[in-house]
Amino acid sequence: MWTCPKCNRSFRTQNQQHYCGKAPETIDEYIAEQVEEVQPVLHEIQKVIHEAIPEAEEKISWSMPTFKGKKNVIQFAAFKKHVSIFPGPEAVEFFQDRLREYKTSKGTIQFPLAKPIPYELIHDIAVWCWEK
Repeated sequence: MWTCPKCNRSFRTQNQQHYCGKAPETIDEYIAEQVEEVQPVLHEIQKVIHEAIPEAEEKISWSMPTFKGKKNVIQFAAFKKHVSIFPGPEAVEFFQDRLREYKTSKGTIQFPLAKPIPYELIHDIAVWCWEK
């Protein structure tokens, strides 16, 4: 077990990446806590998802911006060199042809900050997740 020297949380993995501190209470608060350069990207992702699924509740879950219906539908988060959306493994599989240029893993899609963010694709994924 490894214990973070900042927040004293314990993890199985040495130097586990995590969020130290109090979890944000709103998506806007989450975005405000991120580095200034990524904030416009995060605001646009929030806007795109909200427009795609306006019926969804916006909340924070697992310290990440989350859009929820009967269950969590889609989440997003900022990282050092990319932003990720978390639509679940079924969405990653369904959109695999449109995701070839992006790094994916089980339920996660990474969009490098050095490239244009595919907001239309994010919109389509959000709609698909809501309707499934």
